[in-house]
Order: sequence, then structure tokens, then C-alpha cells
Amino acid sequence: MRLKGRGCNGGREEGGEEEPGPAPPPMRSPFVHHLRFSALQKAKIAFMTLTLFPIRLFFAAFMMLLAWPFAFIASMGSPERGLEKPLSWWRKVVDVLLKAIMRTMWLAGGFHWINVKGRQALPTEAAILTLAPHSSYFDAIPVTMTMASIVMKAESKDIPVWGTLIKYIRPMFVSRSDQDSRRKTVEEIRRRAQSNGKWPQIMIFPEGTCTNRSCLITFKPGAFIPGVPVQPVILRYPNKSDTITWTWQGPGALKILWLTLCQFHNFVEIEFLPVYIPSEEEKKNPSLYANNVRRVMAKALGVSVTDYTFEDCQLALAEGQLRLPSNTCLLEFAKLVRSLGLKPEKLEKELDAYSGSTKRMKDKRISLKEFAEYLEIPLCDTLENMFALFDEKEDGLIDLREYVIALSVVCRPSKTLQTIQLAFKMYQSEIGALTEEDLTCILKTAMGVSDLNVSNLFRAIDFAEKREIIYDDFHKFVEMYPNFAEEYLYPDQMESCPAPNGFCTDFSPEITEDRRNYLQKKLN
Repeated sequence: MRLKGRGCNGGREEGGEEEPGPAPPPMRSPFVHHLRFSALQKAKIAFMTLTLFPIRLFFAAFMMLLAWPFAFIASMGSPERGLEKPLSWWRKVVDVLLKAIMRTMWLAGGFHWINVKGRQALPTEAAILTLAPHSSYFDAIPVTMTMASIVMKAESKDIPVWGTLIKYIRPMFVSRSDQDSRRKTVEEIRRRAQSNGKWPQIMIFPEGTCTNRSCLITFKPGAFIPGVPVQPVILRYPNKSDTITWTWQGPGALKILWLTLCQFHNFVEIEFLPVYIPSEEEKKNPSLYANNVRRVMAKALGVSVTDYTFEDCQLALAEGQLRLPSNTCLLEFAKLVRSLGLKPEKLEKELDAYSGSTKRMKDKRISLKEFAEYLEIPLCDTLENMFALFDEKEDGLIDLREYVIALSVVCRPSKTLQTIQLAFKMYQSEIGALTEEDLTCILKTAMGVSDLNVSNLFRAIDFAEKREIIYDDFHKFVEMYPNFAEEYLYPDQMESCPAPNGFCTDFSPEITEDRRNYLQKKLN
């Protein structure tokens, strides 16, 4: 069995096959950002907080308020009808005024020079601009410089003042939780991109979430579905202290704003790469198109790529009774689930049926062929890789119940008790009870680790010393001690302390032989 890694080079993929390239260096989790300051830097921040910070904050806020009436007046009426013809003279004046006002706002924030490399393509040359890496709300700088349309979260339009400025650039609003909203957004991107320059260029951050710029995560295909040429645009913030980055685990939005305004000067580089014209095969395969553009951008940035996505971040940071530890392998499992074309949002409805069938099989272990038949998926490398995650004894057999538990965590990561209850139904004896060995297997799989000591937890639940527990016992214990995992599972049990991000320590997309052997045993 072979786990295929992905290298980082500038060549295109054709037919899904990648050109050989050098293995990327190991990378840290792209969703984590830590800031550490020396005593001297802390003293400078304290001084700037009392002097320059309030002045900058006042002028930045003032410039934003100054821009609001212009944006409000210009965005009144039907923007679509007005865009089917050349801009009127007053609209061109508003564009120039807003660009000047917003540039002054960034200047007040310490962005004295914005280094622009390359040439921005005309709308007729490239209707879509793809920006990466996306790491902060300061990535709005190129948006205000170009006044290009963007794809934004639907909640953004309700932000006072800023929401009006956003509406001025004719954005496309999308709700991450509404599948129909996503479909409509893709259709709108396609319509605008194929309008032959009638609409403004569309600026899209294909990663879909903020990272720390250590690598490029998987690009979402929305920008590439129209099959039109795109212009890759890369962003750099070459500052000594990275106060710009705003990730899922790290300083919050207000702290980032405060620290950035306390820097005397903030550097930013915007580089427009050559327009990328898709091949016929890429036009038919948006994922291939997205992958190839990402490789070009990664090469220009000098960083690696990784297959992890925004959905992986949601899984790792889900709030529940069991937080995924830093050495979890459930992210690898989630990636393989998606690679097989399985949709977690659809599979969640089938979990009870899966658990019922596995309960009838009891503790029978199945082969790879039986596993493929159970999932109704043909044999392939990806399926073999998934099978290997559960093959503890390396004898070609797995316990299907462990697959269902892992799938339940991926489908509903914040609903810990529902997953545990599902597992109890599959593992319990005729009288509805579990042994310590059963509970160990359940929790190991639910947390995606290879080793876990649950003896203290089991004894705490089994206070009557019956050597068996039922789900009601577990549920009552959790109600009494909602933070039970912190006390009974995490201390001295994991390879490293549980981190809210929950990402594997080795984040490299290349998988070495040692890593391959390690993954095979992770969930057992």
C-alpha cells in the first residue's frame, strides 16, 4: 500500500498526474499563529499605545466615515442595470475619490508604501483575480486599490459603515451553511466572468479562510468553474513582527488591529502574476485548474502546498466534550473521505443505518474487498489508504465499528455525546453494557489517537465496581463533570498537549515511509 504525497513545483498537472518535483519542507499548521515579543518590543508597543495608536485609530476611522456617504449614494439603485453600459462621469469621480480616501486610511494605519509588482490585467484579459495566501482582514488593501468585486460572507453586509463600502463594489454574498447559496454564488461568478468585461473584475480568495501564510491550503473550485483565464495575485507582509496574521488559533481581531497600528511601519507587497490561461482539460476539470494555479502561486511564494481545507479547520476547532488532540489522525481520515467523493453532510443522515448494520455484524472484522462492497466504492489507492488507518494488526482486517465512529466525528464534530451514544449501541452487550476495553477503543477512535489510558475514567464511572458501564452511567457522569476529558484523558496521555487547532504535528503533504507506517496504526 502506498500513500501518495504531493510536491510543490511550477509545472501543470495533466490528467490529474503531477510532474515530479522536490519534496517540500515540513510545515507547521497553517491555522495557528503565535506572537512573541522581546522586552524591548513590548516597551515599544507600550510607548506607541500611548502616543501614535490613538491618533492612527482616529484618522483611520475618520477616513472610513468620510468614504461612507460617497459609497452609499453611488450604491443606490440597481447596480446590475448600470453596469451593462459604460460608467457615467460621476461614478468615475466617485471611484477615484474612494480609492484616494481608502489609500489615505491605510496610510494612517502605517502602510506608508504599498509595493506593487507586475501589471494588473484588463477585465477582458482576465475577469477573475485569485489572491493568496489569505491571512488577514488587511488583505482588503488590494480590494480597495482595484475596487474589484469580491465574494463575501453574507453577514459582512450588516457591518455598520464597512457593509456600505462593501456593497459599493458589487460583491457576491455567500452563506457557508446554505448549500443553495453556494450554488447561486458559483452561477453568478460564471455569469459575471463571461460578460466580456461588462462587470468589474472579480477578486476571489480561493483558500476560503485565513492561514498563517506558511503554505497554500486547498483552493476551492468556485473561481475556476467558469473556465475563463484568471490572474493569480500573491500577497506578502515582510514585516519583522507579524502582527498582520489573523488565524483560527492566535490573537483576535482587535488585538491584531492594536498591534499593527502600534508598528511604526507596515510593509505589504502585491504581485500580479501573468494571466493563467486554462487548457481544454482544465476547463472541464475545475479542481485540476485550481490545483495548477495553486502550484504556480506556491512556486512564486516559495512555499509548499497542503491538501487540508477550511472544512478540516472546522473539524479541528469544533467545540465539544472531546477536543481533538494535536496528534489526531482524524484530519487524515476526513481528507480521505472527501477524496472518495463522500459528502459528510449527506453521510450524517446515514449514520444510524451504518451503526445498525455494524451492530448485526458484532465484532466481525472485514477485509478490504468487503470494506469496498460495504461503501459501494470500487477498489482504489484512496480506499486502501483509509483502510490502512484502521488496520492495527496489519493483517488485512478491520473492525467496521471504528470506521463508523470516525465518520460520526467528521460528520458532526461538535456533537460528542451523539457519537459516544452511537458507539455504545454498536459495542454494548445484550444487556447494554460496555467493558473498559470497549470504552478504550471507542475513545481512541473518536479522538484519532493510537494510545489512550481510560482506566481512571472507567473507574470513576463504574463506582459500583461492576466492571461494566451502560450509556446512562456515562451520560450522568458527563453531566456531573462536563470537563471530564481535561482531567481524565488529556494529562500525560497524549504525545503532546491538546491544542484547540487539533492538527497533526507533521503537516507536510509529502508522506515519508516512517510517516506511512505511523498513519497505519493511528486510529487503533
